[in-house]
Amino acid sequence: MHTFIGPFAKEIQDFISLKHSVGYAYESEERRLKQFDRFLLQNHPDATSLTKNIVVKWCTKTPNEKDSNRNLRASVIRQFALYLNDVGKSAWIVPKGFYSGGSKYIPYIYNPDEVRRFLHAVDQCHVNSEAPYRHLIMPIFFRLLLSCGLRCSEARLLKVSDFDVDNGTLTIFDSKNHNSRLIPIPKSLICRLIDYVEKVHPTRQAGRYLFPALNEKPMTLGNVYKNFRKFLWQAGISHSGHGPRVHDFRHTYCVYRLKIWTEQGRNLLALIPLLRTYLGHSTFRETAYYFCCCIFSNYFHIK
Repeated sequence: MHTFIGPFAKEIQDFISLKHSVGYAYESEERRLKQFDRFLLQNHPDATSLTKNIVVKWCTKTPNEKDSNRNLRASVIRQFALYLNDVGKSAWIVPKGFYSGGSKYIPYIYNPDEVRRFLHAVDQCHVNSEAPYRHLIMPIFFRLLLSCGLRCSEARLLKVSDFDVDNGTLTIFDSKNHNSRLIPIPKSLICRLIDYVEKVHPTRQAGRYLFPALNEKPMTLGNVYKNFRKFLWQAGISHSGHGPRVHDFRHTYCVYRLKIWTEQGRNLLALIPLLRTYLGHSTFRETAYYFCCCIFSNYFHIK
């Protein structure tokens, strides 16, 4: 829990508590509000209302910042401003569409050779005294992303008890849009995961994170990304500054799954609802986006 000390410290804390009370994790948003709190303290310490000038100044893009990141900051402040108005405080609300959405990111689909090279690099991960389980965690963690299409944070936050050894499944709790679901694990990965658990969690303590960092906390996104970039470099896969991303493993999983179904002569329209459930999507539109990525992917017809 962050400590807020700016002119809207109480309101920010009450707003976050409200979000938590209705079931939102609100972790990344809380970090952005902490940054906003420091911004207010440094630039507008005596502010009594959230003026347009304050909001626009806060939402101004920083050097090399992407539109998507700026828009996320603006979205959080828009929600906070709506809350302030609801509790009787004066606040300017960023109109929807006020900021450009920027160019749409085109997912990077790893071809089969790149997948093999990346996993080979991950498997060469060596023992590190500062992260004693790193060489065991990374090969399983990235294989889960590739083989099950998990979101990075879904994998990061798995608990030991979420892995059902007998049935070969993972339970994803309270993910995006408060969605929970059961994920069957490919047979090729079940034995690896069982071996991993025996080495890292011999006592099978249910509440421990499956992929622990220091002090029994989950790995951070920053830690995952740092390792990801190193493995990309070792695999000889170019990173242009705009990708590939860790999340592109999820896109790659979908493209290859649809490719397999197509080669089997399956009815994709009948199977899309299954893929939607497996991925934890709330709407067909979310899944249809991956379907479009598949259609336009250069790797869809690779043999």
